[in-house]
Amino acid sequence: MNDKVGIWIDHRQAVIVSVSGDHVATKTLESNVGPHSRYSGRAGSAMPEGSQDEGGEKKYEERYREHLDRYYDEVISQLRQPAALLLLGPGEAKLQLKERLAHSKALATCRVAIETTDKLTDSQIVAKVKEHYGIVG
Repeated sequence: MNDKVGIWIDHRQAVIVSVSGDHVATKTLESNVGPHSRYSGRAGSAMPEGSQDEGGEKKYEERYREHLDRYYDEVISQLRQPAALLLLGPGEAKLQLKERLAHSKALATCRVAIETTDKLTDSQIVAKVKEHYGIVG
């Protein structure tokens, strides 16, 4: 496959732009991952002062990470086998996705570039991907 793909991603959504010849396709995936707030324990519970929450925070973080991993796997499942991949986004999600890509045998030979960007509209993402791959029009 000679597709060149760009993905704008954060923890809430991914916009996947696939460019092949003069054909451009976009797809948006929602993560359904809620905001990652700091674990606050069991508010209002009658725990004695000084007692531990018995791993509640660790379990909370594990569940959050597992949810993100499922989200990244869903994004990866949409890629097929691109010739090149551009990861865009404002935060850590693009780096976490790249790390997750390293576990994919099918994408082991794919060239991956990373660029930090702010929030972009879908048309801005398409323009950024086309510009990166030198596609005019």
